[in-house]
Amino acid sequence: MVVIIMGVSGAGKTTVGQALARSLGWRFLDADDLHPRSNVAKMAAGVPLTDEDRTPWLAVVRGQLQAAMERDEDLVLASSALKRAYRDQLEVDPARTRWVYLNAPREVLAGRLAKRHGHFMPPSLLDSQLATLEVPTQALEVDVSPPPPEVVARVREGLKL
Repeated sequence: MVVIIMGVSGAGKTTVGQALARSLGWRFLDADDLHPRSNVAKMAAGVPLTDEDRTPWLAVVRGQLQAAMERDEDLVLASSALKRAYRDQLEVDPARTRWVYLNAPREVLAGRLAKRHGHFMPPSLLDSQLATLEVPTQALEVDVSPPPPEVVARVREGLKL
């Protein structure tokens, strides 16, 4: 099975995804690590990515998901997957994919981004991400305002894992 943790920057995709994977004994993969250098440089400069920027990156992420499924490997993936079209590209096998949408009020997200250091995604891109976000209808929605262990417990309960 693949669980895809999605949401805007600052929602805690990596933190929650790593903790969920650890609690399940599954592998964790962060889609941010698969961005080409050009995308990272663009975001670091405060420039939002376009659909054209994301296309090759999404193909690489999809390839990772396909490979995990071919190996029958359980995987937790952290990926923004902001638009329905992006999620459609990542849905290799709907029967073996579960989506989790991490959500929080803008002020919570902005506060987290202001405290984050060493990440290529600047806080200035939050509004761009929120504007791009197409809220998923086929995902478990979890409020990430509580501490990560509570969020992970809600995800596990909601997905019956």
